[in-house]
Amino acid sequence: MLPNRRDFFCSASALGATAALHLLAGAKPHHAPKAKRAIQISLVGGLSHLDSFDYKPDLTRLHGKALASDTKPDVFFGQVGLLRKPDWEFKRRGKSGLWVSELFPHLAGVADELTVINSMTADSANHTPALFVLNSGFQFNGYPALGAWLSYGLGSEAEDLPAFVVLPDGRGDANGAASNWSSGFLPAQHQGVIFRGGDAPVRDLFPEKPIPAGEESASRAALDALNVLHLQRSGNEDALAARMQSYALAAKMQLAVPAVADLSKESAKLKSQYGLDDPKTADCGRRCLLARRLLEKGVRFVQVYSGGPIAGTPRTSWDAHENVLENHGAEAARIDRPVAALIQDLKQKDMLKDTLVLFTTEFGRTPFTQSAGNVVGTGRDHNKYGFTCWLAGAGCKPGTAFGSTDDIGWKASEHPVAWHDFHATVLHLLGIDHEKLTFYHNGINRRLTNVHGEVVKGVLA
Repeated sequence: MLPNRRDFFCSASALGATAALHLLAGAKPHHAPKAKRAIQISLVGGLSHLDSFDYKPDLTRLHGKALASDTKPDVFFGQVGLLRKPDWEFKRRGKSGLWVSELFPHLAGVADELTVINSMTADSANHTPALFVLNSGFQFNGYPALGAWLSYGLGSEAEDLPAFVVLPDGRGDANGAASNWSSGFLPAQHQGVIFRGGDAPVRDLFPEKPIPAGEESASRAALDALNVLHLQRSGNEDALAARMQSYALAAKMQLAVPAVADLSKESAKLKSQYGLDDPKTADCGRRCLLARRLLEKGVRFVQVYSGGPIAGTPRTSWDAHENVLENHGAEAARIDRPVAALIQDLKQKDMLKDTLVLFTTEFGRTPFTQSAGNVVGTGRDHNKYGFTCWLAGAGCKPGTAFGSTDDIGWKASEHPVAWHDFHATVLHLLGIDHEKLTFYHNGINRRLTNVHGEVVKGVLA
């Protein structure tokens, strides 16, 4: 017998609520987490570790010298010039004495909060596949990003905001664009949701023509009921349930997004600390402040990009082939103040203790210049063999440097850390065993860390 209208809507609403809760809640952590949430500052193009966090006095001593004659580097553009000293002075910072150069004077002020890994290695020296590995652990697109895995594994603490939010650079998306925040083969609701700058951070969130509240509510109720009935008859198919959840979330976001994106609620002093009063820092500052507000509201993972497309002139990324001094000087001026303010703000709000901050780049840059063999050029080529990333906050050992590169900063020489190790460590800090977080796809129990990865215990508090 067909249900009457009242019974139909009541049962559909109940089933819809159950389905929504099922999708919202992730699996329980495998162990007690140190972090509840995470934010990643992703530098696109390749930050020069040699000019920022990895102090190599031998580079200054050997400035203008050639590499040893038996050394034949495999570099992306094939040009191996003479060795070049850092373009910024290095100093020991804070009580910890961490080395940080004058490239990042504001981050130098929070050095005691940083856990620096100076022995990162990458699988590729090509930007797009290197970014894919950084984000998903694989060089090809179609694999879930770290944020998608966290959404899948832990769910969301917010019913009206996505678990995974992406804040691209205002100058454009990184190479690979949405593949960097894809849900891959995971259910669709785990993909990253883009928030843009300006008054409308989420595109097409509202209809072009306003709809009366009563009419919209009735329309949604009818549509929800039909969708839930279809879901029930389809055997609660995951893909259909995910699509329903995405529409339900979009409806809730119409109220939540304008509120969380309204930075007018923040004090003028705090907005100034983030650099919203300076055209150079305003874009990154606004996104860092919004990221903190999103984390406060229960978003699990926020990704903030520094750098847009690799191609183009002038460059809008950290890809300093032509001139490190000009390129890195301009890019650092955009993010140094906002990122330092983010760490200070999280600490002031007592959030740093359970928030994990990640500062990453897809690879580093070479100690020799990208020029003819007898010339000290001004640019540096890609370096996948050794570079620097850092962590801060929940569960990390603050004010420490882990691992090292060789005397000139060319290759990781002590405790090399691959991206699978980095990902395993991030998952561990969020309460997840990287070997147990799996999803069955095409006959394989897939993992973020593939069949690799070890937790880097040396960075843990």
